[in-house]
Amino acid sequence: MGRMKQIDTLRALGLFDARVPRYTSYPTAAVFSPGIGADFQQRSLAGLDPNDPVSVYIHIPFCERLCWFCACHTQGTQTLGPVESYIATLEAELEMLRATLPRGLTMGRLHWGGGTPTILPAPLIHRLAKAVRRVFATADGFEFSVEIDPTMVDADKIAALAAEGMTRASIGIQDFDPQVQQAIGRLQPYEVTRACVDDLRNAGITSLNTDLVYGLPHQSLARIEDTIDKVLTFAPDRVALFGYAHVPWVSKRQKLIPEDALPDDLARFTMATRAGERFVEAGLTAIGIDHFARPGDDLAVALETGHLRRNFQGYTSDTCQTLIGLGASSISRLPDGYVQNAAATTAYKQRIAEGVFPGARGWQLSDQDKLHARAIEMLMCAFNLDLDALSAEFGPSAQSLLPYLEDMSQRFAPFVRLREGRIDIAPEGRALTRIIASVLDQHVPEGVRYSRAS
Repeated sequence: MGRMKQIDTLRALGLFDARVPRYTSYPTAAVFSPGIGADFQQRSLAGLDPNDPVSVYIHIPFCERLCWFCACHTQGTQTLGPVESYIATLEAELEMLRATLPRGLTMGRLHWGGGTPTILPAPLIHRLAKAVRRVFATADGFEFSVEIDPTMVDADKIAALAAEGMTRASIGIQDFDPQVQQAIGRLQPYEVTRACVDDLRNAGITSLNTDLVYGLPHQSLARIEDTIDKVLTFAPDRVALFGYAHVPWVSKRQKLIPEDALPDDLARFTMATRAGERFVEAGLTAIGIDHFARPGDDLAVALETGHLRRNFQGYTSDTCQTLIGLGASSISRLPDGYVQNAAATTAYKQRIAEGVFPGARGWQLSDQDKLHARAIEMLMCAFNLDLDALSAEFGPSAQSLLPYLEDMSQRFAPFVRLREGRIDIAPEGRALTRIIASVLDQHVPEGVRYSRAS
């Protein structure tokens, strides 16, 4: 199939028009209900099996600058007072956990995200890490990753994170072009990022992840290729390449983004395709729809061994069944459902001050939900779905998905093939994966507008 014919076929199948979830969870947070909250959260945490390690995510919602493209739960501050107060609340939430969790529970993964975790000065880094260690011992193979803003970090902060056991740094870059950076409210010179990378390597951080975004205002193929040239000088172990989600009805700050400067559908697709080619040419392995990893990195190994998973941070080698989210807006993935903490920092802090678990909304999973969630994850991770493999995990109920597979093979031909209970998405059609996965979605809320699929 020629390139233009391929693009026309992708267009006809909805690539440039469809708005679908990213499926970092199923069901998605859009369907969470306030009827599933603190009580469910506390019961689920108390009932965890102490023999199964958990992952822990801590959300730091503060930024000195609010990037206009970002749709995360964040707030600006120019002083450390609110940050120190928030750390005290996190300590209180951790103590609530310590009183609730079964004894002997260990932590396999720890991730600090935001916002800007590196807004914390070294003393607060040590203080928060100490509070976490009071609650969780570390499991074998423990990993600790932190999202790093190169403009908000220095050698002292990096040394503090390294001393507390950080094993992976995730650097937000987006794009190095000055005009693009100006348009998204994120000025970050290459030289500053280069210095950050050098400090991380010198501190013994052995794994480096870089985040890039395509589809930003004023971005062009030449500009994103120049950014890729610069990123490759860092020899990253992983790269995440996300499509910019323009959702100003969700994130009000995105109204500052000049819509007439956004690349059109074909330009977005061309940038994403060429960027992926560049990273593969540089020796990285393509992981799912938007990640790349060096051979031997545990993400690439997870792909090879069939252990690749997907969670709120994207693709992961983390096989912990439970993820405990702490802080405002954090989502916990528990054995039988999801719970999101109160999103507003003030509401979150008030709940903790009252000694109440902060879960404000969530979803209790049915057996059917668990089956569909795993099927969607298989499509997102491996671009295939095998009913025999699902049957080994879920029993005969997995065969109930056959009509969905038949629907996929009919709607998305020629990119999808069904043979003997197995769906395969051809490489030329993998840009449609989120749309294909949405066929399995039984919880599509009315009036919710997701980000574009391309």
